[in-house]
Parts: sequence; C-alpha cells; structure tokens
Amino acid sequence: MKVTFTINGKPSSVEVSDGNSPLLWAIRDGLDLKGTKFGCGKAACGACTIHIDGHAIRSCSYPVKMAEGKTITTIEGLAETNHPVIQAWKEEIVPQCGYCQPGFMMATAAMLEQNPNPTDDDIDQNIINVCRCGTYYRIRKAIHKASEIQLKSSINESQ
Repeated sequence: MKVTFTINGKPSSVEVSDGNSPLLWAIRDGLDLKGTKFGCGKAACGACTIHIDGHAIRSCSYPVKMAEGKTITTIEGLAETNHPVIQAWKEEIVPQCGYCQPGFMMATAAMLEQNPNPTDDDIDQNIINVCRCGTYYRIRKAIHKASEIQLKSSINESQ
C-alpha cells in the first residue's frame, strides 16, 4: 500500500505492507528521518510527537494510512525553519540525555501556535510528555524563552 503526504514541506510517499502500522516507523525506517523517537509505543510518553496538519500527534499510535494527503512536520522540519523552540532549547541547554527532547519541542511548537504566551499552568496542562532525566525545570524555562523569541519576532515582522 502506498501512502502519499507532504513531510517537512516536501511531497513524499512510503510503501507499507500494513496501513495500520504506526506512522512512526514509516517516518523513521521508510523516510530515514530519525529525529522522531520511539518511547513507549502507547502514545503516553510523547517522544514520538510530530505535527499533522498543525496538530501535535503521537506518531507511535497513528496508523500510517491516516496520513494520506496530510501535511506532516517532524523535528527535522522544525529545525529547517530555525523555529524559536529550537533556539530556546539551545539557549537554555535543556537536554540531558536528549532522547525525549524532539517530542517536547514538537509539543511546545504546537502549543505556542494556539497560545503564544503560556503561563506555567498552561504548560502543565498542555505539555504532558515524559522526561526520564527530569529536565522539566529547563524545559519550562525554554518554553517561556521560545514564547518570548516568537513574540519579539512577530512584533518585528509587523513593523
């Protein structure tokens, strides 16, 4: 079965034997985009978070056949645009082991699209990914930094 979609701004397709297999494996194995990580396989930890049509989705439980015709962004696509989240994560030196961080960055970018200036409570309610290293304090700082960068950028663009 061939599934066609746009990923990171480029038309793409993957051939899969089972349309119900997770999109995560099509991205990692079929397209060789290794930034999206496997964590739990149950959509609980968030390591596999990507954007589908602008929404944060856990790709480990999203059937690849559902991606037909969709627009997908992975952490590689976020990095290509030098998204404020990428910049903030670097400035705040967030990762310890780093394994879960692409998922956190993708979840944060999606949240900032809906809420460009989140409070700590907004972050607690929306960013529910899991970090085994416990870098939550630095993640929170980076989310606020990304919000600040994004807001400054939008003000500069409007002038």
